[in-house]
Amino acid sequence: MGPVLAGVLQLLALIAALALCYVPLGNYMAKVYTSDKHWRVEKWIYKGIGANPDTEMRWPAYLRGVLAFSAAGILFLYLLQRLQGVLPGSLGFQAIDPDQAFNTAVSFVTNTNWQSYYGEQAMGHVVQTAGLAVQNFVSAAVGIAVAVALVRGFARSRTGDLGNFWADLVRGTIRILVPLAAVAAIVLVALGAIQNFSGIHEVGQFMGGSQQWNGGAVASQEAIKELGTNGGGYFNANSAHPFENPTPFSNLLEIFLLLLIPLALTRTFGVMVGSVKQGYAILATMGTIWLGFTALMMWTEFAHHGPAFQIAGGAMEGKEVRFGVGGSSIFAVATTLTSTGAVDSFHSSFTGLGGGITMLSMMLGEIAPGGTGSGLYGILILAIIAVFIAGLMVGRTPEYLGKKIGSREIKLAAIYILITPALVLVFTAFAMALPTPGNSMTNSGAHGFSEILYAYTSAANNNGSAFAGLNADTQWFNTTLGLAMLFGRFLPMVFVLALAGSLAEQKPVPVTAGTLRTEKPLFTGLLVGAILIITGLTYFPALALGPLAEGLAS
Repeated sequence: MGPVLAGVLQLLALIAALALCYVPLGNYMAKVYTSDKHWRVEKWIYKGIGANPDTEMRWPAYLRGVLAFSAAGILFLYLLQRLQGVLPGSLGFQAIDPDQAFNTAVSFVTNTNWQSYYGEQAMGHVVQTAGLAVQNFVSAAVGIAVAVALVRGFARSRTGDLGNFWADLVRGTIRILVPLAAVAAIVLVALGAIQNFSGIHEVGQFMGGSQQWNGGAVASQEAIKELGTNGGGYFNANSAHPFENPTPFSNLLEIFLLLLIPLALTRTFGVMVGSVKQGYAILATMGTIWLGFTALMMWTEFAHHGPAFQIAGGAMEGKEVRFGVGGSSIFAVATTLTSTGAVDSFHSSFTGLGGGITMLSMMLGEIAPGGTGSGLYGILILAIIAVFIAGLMVGRTPEYLGKKIGSREIKLAAIYILITPALVLVFTAFAMALPTPGNSMTNSGAHGFSEILYAYTSAANNNGSAFAGLNADTQWFNTTLGLAMLFGRFLPMVFVLALAGSLAEQKPVPVTAGTLRTEKPLFTGLLVGAILIITGLTYFPALALGPLAEGLAS
């Protein structure tokens, strides 16, 4: 079987598995967030944190819950790292430096999982499990909760109530993420991923000598890392490491996990607003972009530009031979389009155009299908922009899902889409202009610029992957990337929840002959075009200086 055919078959198997789970999981999640019953374990949690799950919240209260919980998570994870040297199961590792502890705490709480450290050489068992793994669950649950709040804004009328943040957080964790992650972890263990609490031991090498390795609760963290679109690896090599991702089948399973919830949430959206066709329209938009980018990536990496490429069957530099070009290409597009950041290959070693595709995937806002929750609310914001553009074309007040898109709504949506590009481009400009950050670049020229651009694109979009040539473990990068992650995660949430509150207060507008049918293929095409044009106008100059220049020169 040729490598191209193998890649296509993997893609088809992945699509079939996702299609099989789409309806049942989407319906189940809709039931989770609309049920008025509480499980016993949930009642214990509510009692422990002093929350009343039946109290409805308007958007400012919901936002305060999001920010307060996340701030507590950052503080707890920061202290856990700073105290690592005196904790049991530390494996002899010392306390993490303040700037790196700040960066890591922000990284995992914001669902970014940017790692400027070597996991197996820095973090002990307690930090990995009680700190990082826990945040993998709850940060994903926060993203889903904010998305559900926006969906309620569309579904409800004449009320500013968006539900209860604490109930949404707990239900998302207990009823969705924990059960799915437990099943996935068992499957990964069966496939060869490790799951233990062993200490550091010597491992022999093929070429002689030995190397030190430590064990860990790897499979359980790997499962939620992908399922929650987090991405932080237990080991520095991430999903290219055989302890995390041992076989081609486990590689396909991990891609399936990181796409599963973001795609199924479109069904949840359709069910909750009372029109599954609206969910299919959003799904079609996501699927069109994802398949298009995957096809482009496979083409760039399989293209033969010389004898070495022909012998290897494609651009194999930086890719695991276990997965090949096809598996690595599918993984790279999926992880950068979903704000996951996990890698089974090294994006810095992709072709110039291939590296550009990974960057562009993040620059779209990671909405195809995006992160757990963040992908859904991101694409719904862009749907509002698309409806507004359509309204301008025909001279009619735009409407979406029975709600008028007035000046307040469009201002909130416009600010949302401007925040992340501003963070990426401003921080990149400062890093290139100042001498200290520039010293961290391994490469000069277009590829060196791409390293910096990729880092801030990844941080501000809460992705977490990186071009490997950049030394980001410096005070400058730990601090500025941490700030980019913070602002890139929570500033957009402010405007999402404000928009949800504004929509929930409106009276539904009846459908008329002039209403744009947003469940039709025409709207899907309009939305895809709006996404690509907005991104292109924003980032094209920066892309032209980096990956495009490198790709055209090679």
